[in-house]
Amino acid sequence: MIPIQPVSLQTIPLKVADNYLKPGLLNLAALPPLSLYVHFPWCVRKCPYCDFNSHEAGNELPEQTYLSAVRADLEQSLPMIWGRRIVSIFIGGGTPSLMSAAGCDQLMSDIRSLLPLEPNAEITMEANPGTFEAEKFRQFAASGINRLSIGIQSFNDSHLKALGRIHDADEARRAVTIAQTSFDNINLDLMYGLPGQTIAESEHDVHAALAFDTSHLSLYHLTMEANTVFAKYPPELPDDDTCAAMQQMLIEKTAIAGFQNYEISAYAREGRRARHNLNYWEFGDYLGIGAGAHSKISFPHRIIRQARHKQPAGYMQHAMAGNAVFEETEISRDDLGFEFMINALRLTEGVEVRQFSERTGLPLQTVEAALNKAEAKGLLYRDHLKIAPTGLGRRFLNDLQQIFLPD
Repeated sequence: MIPIQPVSLQTIPLKVADNYLKPGLLNLAALPPLSLYVHFPWCVRKCPYCDFNSHEAGNELPEQTYLSAVRADLEQSLPMIWGRRIVSIFIGGGTPSLMSAAGCDQLMSDIRSLLPLEPNAEITMEANPGTFEAEKFRQFAASGINRLSIGIQSFNDSHLKALGRIHDADEARRAVTIAQTSFDNINLDLMYGLPGQTIAESEHDVHAALAFDTSHLSLYHLTMEANTVFAKYPPELPDDDTCAAMQQMLIEKTAIAGFQNYEISAYAREGRRARHNLNYWEFGDYLGIGAGAHSKISFPHRIIRQARHKQPAGYMQHAMAGNAVFEETEISRDDLGFEFMINALRLTEGVEVRQFSERTGLPLQTVEAALNKAEAKGLLYRDHLKIAPTGLGRRFLNDLQQIFLPD
């Protein structure tokens, strides 16, 4: 185990200091909050719409070997983040709830032994309804998981079948009921714009979700992603006007129920916004470990991105050999403004003006021309404190984001 030490050039090995602290074009006065993402790459079955790094599990998971590789990956990453505290953890996939209770406990113990966590750190695990066992989820909570994100997608059996899900509507309801015995902070994932779906069916789904009185909803528009079965064999989907009507209905129904649509697809009760996701949207830092995981790490004079080896077998081999990172790149000065804005403009309330320079190390004038253009089109509002999308900007978010693309 590598001990945690405070940041200083005296305590960081010379090679690491050369790689990560050399002067460059940026000047970050302070580093942003840091989150941890852990990827668990296996599912019972690959869904036809899914473009995440997920793989069908087969007969037996190499859980212990994988967890050893994840620990090795984390140990190798520590020199980049010496002394920084973790504000949130997200265990995603794949289907992390396939992990055994003992495996989850080992993972959380390894993380705590290697990283300093904020006392109130949000720790989320993704779960699918087809993998719920009451006792196992009680043990997940005992291991330190304090937020659950359940991939419901729909409460309609025909739509679940079209999406290739392994659960039915009754199992979805049972999963939420089981979750509520051990967790008080629960997100439900739903999709709309599903093959053959009507507005009334979408409304039924959101009413079913609201009936559970959870703290958070994620309501996603189904999109056809490249390299998926749906991209190769596209189903017949509702037209754009119908999907827009569905989205407006969802906003209205959730607002009546006391949820705020604080991000384009996220709806939360007071005090229950997803802190981990907010850190992404506000251009915070995140260390991603596990097969195919991505990282964004800031240093005083530059910001880098990393990607881990994608295939689970290759990842485990490389991580144990000391080279889990497949690719590392520095975000160019020209791209930083776009990368900040493409995230920030997803937020209903936008971001504080000062955050742009704090998180990018660049003056706001870097994106002044794009801000003026977006404002002139009625897509963006700003004053001396805040930058935020207008209602029109939220409706045409892609058009707004593209304004900030570098020339």
